[in-house]
Amino acid sequence: MGDSKLAGQFFDAAIGLLQRVRDEEAGAVEAAGTLIADTVADGGRLFAFGAGHSSLAAQDLVYRAGGLALMNLLAVPGAVGVDVVPATLGSALERVDGLASAVLDCSPARAGDVLVIISLSGRNALPVEMAMHARALGLKVIGVTSVAYASETESRHASGTYLKDHCDVVLDSKIAIGDAELTLDSVPAPFAPASTVVTSALLQSVMATAAGTLADRGIEPPLLRSGNVDGGHEWNGRVFEEYGDRIFYRR
Repeated sequence: MGDSKLAGQFFDAAIGLLQRVRDEEAGAVEAAGTLIADTVADGGRLFAFGAGHSSLAAQDLVYRAGGLALMNLLAVPGAVGVDVVPATLGSALERVDGLASAVLDCSPARAGDVLVIISLSGRNALPVEMAMHARALGLKVIGVTSVAYASETESRHASGTYLKDHCDVVLDSKIAIGDAELTLDSVPAPFAPASTVVTSALLQSVMATAAGTLADRGIEPPLLRSGNVDGGHEWNGRVFEEYGDRIFYRR
């Protein structure tokens, strides 16, 4: 089998997943986008969190051309991506009780804000505790996860629950257990993960919905423009000045 055939199979798998989430999660996307628009309109702030590779989709929303300027990254030291050494420490930190609550309590997040929590499996202590504590503090929680994991894996949180159990809105990425779309007789393990592609697309569809919802209400959405487009820096400077009290990645 040639490499090009495998490449095509991966694209087909990713496109199929994108079509599924487009069709099956439309109501959840609308609800999440509306919740974000409501929060922006009411003076609230926006935060996104993901551990390990789930952090990629969270970072994709922050300080992004074409994105809402109010989305802030809620970073857990050692768990943002795979930059920590050794990389396995990040996975270990996802199972530590108390870490999420400590991070939230030290963050600027407060009642009335929205926290987007991204966790493919939704089973580890960190995202479950993050969602539980956020709601206890009065935040609204949007969870992005593969709901299938909850029926086929055991929770690693003391409560026995999953991220999906502690959200105001759940976005199901439909990713299969193990996050690998391809198999081959000559390759001993499944390969080609699609969770980043699908999760990022889901969240960008939510942000697009939020921007359109604000516009429908006569509110200009606080969008950033590319710094590589003439006038982009000046545009962003005005947005930062107007919304500076709700943007924390510039401090």
